[in-house]
Amino acid sequence: METVARGKIFVGLAGWAVFAIQPVQADDQLFIHQKQQQQALEQRLEAKAPTVRLKRPDALLPDYPDNEHPCFTINALRLEGDTAGRFQWALESAEGAKGRCLGRQGILLAINKVQNAILAKGYVTTRVMAQEQDLTQGVLTLTLHPGRIANIHFDEPASWRGRLWNAMPAASGDILNLRDIEQALENFKRVPSAEADIKIVPSQQEATSDLLVSWKESRLPVRLSLSLDDSGAKSTGRYLGSATLAIDAPFAQNDLFYANIGKDFFEHGPFGNRSRTINYFFPLGYWAFSANHNDYTYHQNIAEVSQVLTYRGKSENTQFTVSRLLFRNQSHKTTLNMRVFRRHSTNAVNGIEMKQQRRRTAGWELGLSQRSYLGNVTLDANTNWRRGTGAFGALRAPEEAYHEGSARTGIALGDVSLNIPFAWGKQPWRYYTSVRWQWSPHPLTPQDRMSIAGRYTVRGFDGEQMLSGEKGLLWRNELAWNVLSRGHELYWATDYGRVDGQGARHLAGHQLAGSALGIRGMLWGRFHYDLFAGVPLYKPKGFHTPGVSSGFSVNLEI
Repeated sequence: METVARGKIFVGLAGWAVFAIQPVQADDQLFIHQKQQQQALEQRLEAKAPTVRLKRPDALLPDYPDNEHPCFTINALRLEGDTAGRFQWALESAEGAKGRCLGRQGILLAINKVQNAILAKGYVTTRVMAQEQDLTQGVLTLTLHPGRIANIHFDEPASWRGRLWNAMPAASGDILNLRDIEQALENFKRVPSAEADIKIVPSQQEATSDLLVSWKESRLPVRLSLSLDDSGAKSTGRYLGSATLAIDAPFAQNDLFYANIGKDFFEHGPFGNRSRTINYFFPLGYWAFSANHNDYTYHQNIAEVSQVLTYRGKSENTQFTVSRLLFRNQSHKTTLNMRVFRRHSTNAVNGIEMKQQRRRTAGWELGLSQRSYLGNVTLDANTNWRRGTGAFGALRAPEEAYHEGSARTGIALGDVSLNIPFAWGKQPWRYYTSVRWQWSPHPLTPQDRMSIAGRYTVRGFDGEQMLSGEKGLLWRNELAWNVLSRGHELYWATDYGRVDGQGARHLAGHQLAGSALGIRGMLWGRFHYDLFAGVPLYKPKGFHTPGVSSGFSVNLEI
């Protein structure tokens, strides 16, 4: 009986072997569609630390004075004292003193230049002085007095949920640096219900300071939000609703947890879908650890001549991420990201699994993230290298039998974005542009290819049909007006995308361009909305999409 049933199923699908080597399978496109939705969800929900930049006024120092009397010719500068070896770079700021005949004002200026260089690096309690010395030898010797941390404690009894040990990267005895304080504040404030501040006060010991931490919870540490949008695929349910439960500091360690469930809404047809996501985040000074798991299932009925076939698909994704802040100053932050992942997907017809379509992949990803503040412009950039492996019981991809793709090859990915606020007509405006790219020298499985078309890539398309390839470029642009400074943005978007590679050779074309007009904002401090309508500007012949594609998303925080 099972043999007969399988035979009917395969005939109904026009032969699984033929189906398996098509450029983009229907189930693959649904999983790709869901992957884009999942990325958008994680971008909205995952822990994002508010940027803390402790500024100090820039001191503009004059040039060295001429014709001082008496004066001494300075040929070399030295920096001595406790841990002076760590600060030799600061002498470069006083290079202009070499070869000059300096008097009292010139020597004081050289000291101030070295002092300011150290202050600019965040060492705000470290001091540079000049002891009495013989300058007739042409050597100016400066003495470093490092300012250290004596104690770190709360300024008043804090809730048992407040924790210092994993938020503050510095410890007693360390040289005080503003960058450590900034990082601690970001670790505290990443928790939405927490408010924190840190003060530097003199300690009882000479050349030391205490850090007094003010910490409190401003609201309940549990939040519930409900969302609804029309980003789903027509074949499995266009309207998607979800509920998210977020818990701040569930283990009282400045950590974060959220769980999300979603499903199709309103439409009662022979189809449906469901998704679930859980995420946990834990900071540790300049380190951060996170774990994420999500799964997605869908079903749809396919009517054949003699029977109705129920087609089901399921995917599971698990990943662990470790991040380490490598560098930060007042304007730049560089972070190293390391990730391991495992993905599993299956398909079944009338309850019988299509084993030839089973996928189980695993791998790792290594990347760098950069955030820079260039005046009032914010730049974000990421570059990553992803590699599939045979770990965690990974299977060879079905496409490998036909040399159509592999899940165990390298993929280079990257993106860069600029957010540029400006004023025009005494109104606040913003221009946002981003470029995302992907490159691989080898054929990839459909899930690993770059796909374009739809609200998450090239707007103006409904996303029911996509272009995908191993290599791709996506350029998104927005010009937004904060209407009368009321928190509602009217925006105009124009996007362009292109894909290439072996997986794109059977496509009708390789490029898409589209535009959209929309409005988004917040009402009553809890209700977020985004409404838009777009049109395709360019699409290849034979690429099907409506003349106008509209959409919405709403989110209510309870």
